[in-house]
Amino acid sequence: MDKNFKEEFRQIIKFEPPLYKQRHQFVKDLVEKYKPKKVADLGCADCSLLWMLKFCSCIEVLAGLDICANVMKEKMHTLSPLPVDYLQPSERSLTVTLHHGSVAHKDPCMLGFDLVTCIELIEHLEESELKKFPEVVFGFMAPSIVVISTPNSEFNCLLPGVMLYRHPDHKFEWSQAEFQSWALETARCYDYSVEFTGVGHPPTGMEKVGFCTQIGVFFRKYPQTAESVQSEKPMEAVYKTVFKAVYPSLKDEKYLQNAVISEVIFTAQIIKHRLMSKREEYSDDPERKSKFQLSMDCFSDYLGKLVVEKTMEPFVSGNEVYIPLTTIFSFPKVNRLCGTFEKLCKLIAGKVTLSSDGSAVMFNIEHENEDN
Repeated sequence: MDKNFKEEFRQIIKFEPPLYKQRHQFVKDLVEKYKPKKVADLGCADCSLLWMLKFCSCIEVLAGLDICANVMKEKMHTLSPLPVDYLQPSERSLTVTLHHGSVAHKDPCMLGFDLVTCIELIEHLEESELKKFPEVVFGFMAPSIVVISTPNSEFNCLLPGVMLYRHPDHKFEWSQAEFQSWALETARCYDYSVEFTGVGHPPTGMEKVGFCTQIGVFFRKYPQTAESVQSEKPMEAVYKTVFKAVYPSLKDEKYLQNAVISEVIFTAQIIKHRLMSKREEYSDDPERKSKFQLSMDCFSDYLGKLVVEKTMEPFVSGNEVYIPLTTIFSFPKVNRLCGTFEKLCKLIAGKVTLSSDGSAVMFNIEHENEDN
């Protein structure tokens, strides 16, 4: 390669978006394609990949592992639930856990994951750790998919300031042939297949150097049996848990009940408001008032094309407004939250003011007028 040609490219290499974001996006795209429920990030460092993945709706368990606890602790607060997560709980459950430990050691807390990511990790491992790494990840953990990314040393000639390795902590950096040879042998030993790709495209005319970051995506060929997991399971934990967050979820009866009560009251208030507005239109005409009878079209804006029976119509009796639960249950969001009418009745029992027979939500207009 012409020296002047290389020096020219050293001045213009710039990745947009930045390379670390491209690596993270690669993992996110993989998650969206294969929908894993349990994901572990080995060498999670500042937790930035975990933070991105916590927004993926398919994931219910996220775990991070790193040899440096201090780096994790600096950013682990970003993985905690926010106030909005409690105000609007998700329909899925999500648990995020961070562990302090080495990828050269086995721990039962890392069993049962669907996807394991090792982003820019292996080049930081000592030779003894690298030898143990395949057995820990592919033999012991044995997830359905493993993603490993590592620098491509052939690209280094295009990066300004890189003399030997890209980072002072790197113990090695492999060429494309070296990485593929290691990956293919690892896949063969543990019954995986592997596909090679990468992020960080080389400049036009320099395609032979390959991607700046080379990536291997490993797929387990055969399902893991419960017997094989149990036989390998160590008796004692070796990792130290430094963080754990359990997000509020509608799968938790407590949060589901709160969400249903709020939605029932909100829906009933909408219907009541429309009912009272329509009633006031008749109040100036005594004859019309005496014949007043609510029809469902007075709140059709909220029901759309929903067809309801006469017994489902809300009505006014004296100072009280009654909104039948069957009407409220017909609203899509209430229906989706509860699933069954019986579940609706159970969740709001004793929490919402109902008619004497329990068939309708009841509002007292007189008390509301006094408050106003």
